[in-house]
Amino acid sequence: MTDQNAPPVAALLLAAGGGRRLGGRPKALLEHRGRPLVEHAVGVLRAAGCARVHVVLGARADAVRQRAELSGCVLVENPAWERGMGSSLRAGLRSLTGTGARAALVSLVDQPGIGPEAVARVLAACSDESSLASAAYDGVRGHPVLLGAAHWAGVAATASGDRGARAYLTEHAAAVRLVECGDVARPYDIDTAADLSHLE
Repeated sequence: MTDQNAPPVAALLLAAGGGRRLGGRPKALLEHRGRPLVEHAVGVLRAAGCARVHVVLGARADAVRQRAELSGCVLVENPAWERGMGSSLRAGLRSLTGTGARAALVSLVDQPGIGPEAVARVLAACSDESSLASAAYDGVRGHPVLLGAAHWAGVAATASGDRGARAYLTEHAAAVRLVECGDVARPYDIDTAADLSHLE
C-alpha cells in the first residue's frame, strides 16, 4: 500500500547505451527471461512502487520501441547517446521538468540483479526535494540513486561521459543517505560478453 502523502518520485531508467563492449548489441534489447532487458527493468521499477517511469532511449531506439512492451512509460530519446551516460541522465532530468516530480530515482538498464526490494528501499529514503540517497552494497555506493529535484541542475552541470551523477554525489557525499541493499540485490553490470551469463 502506498502512502498517499509520499512525495511523488519519478523513475528514470537509463537505457540508451549501444553495448560497445558487447559487439554493438544495445543493452536495452538483450534478452532476459524471454523479454528485452529494458522491459524487465521497467517491470522492476513498477513492482517497487514507481508509478511514473521515464525511459531514456538511444541506440536502436526504433527497434526498442517495436520489440519492448513499454506502454505507460514516457519515452525520451537521447540523440547524443554516444557521448555516454551523462548525456542520457541530462536528457532524462530535462524530461521531468514540469511533471511535479520532487525526486528522480535513477536506475540502469544493465543491472538485472537489482530487483524491486532494493529499489523500494531507496525510494523510501525520499523525504523532499533536497533528498539524496543511494543504494549501497557492503557500504559501497551503487545504483539505484535518488536525486531530489533541488539537485537536478547541479547533477546536470557535472554529468559528463559515462560518469552520470558520480561527480556530484562524491562532492556531496556527506548529504547522501546510503541504503544498504547487499542482502537483497547483486549490483553486477552487463558490460562484456562474459557478463551475458547473468542473463536468464
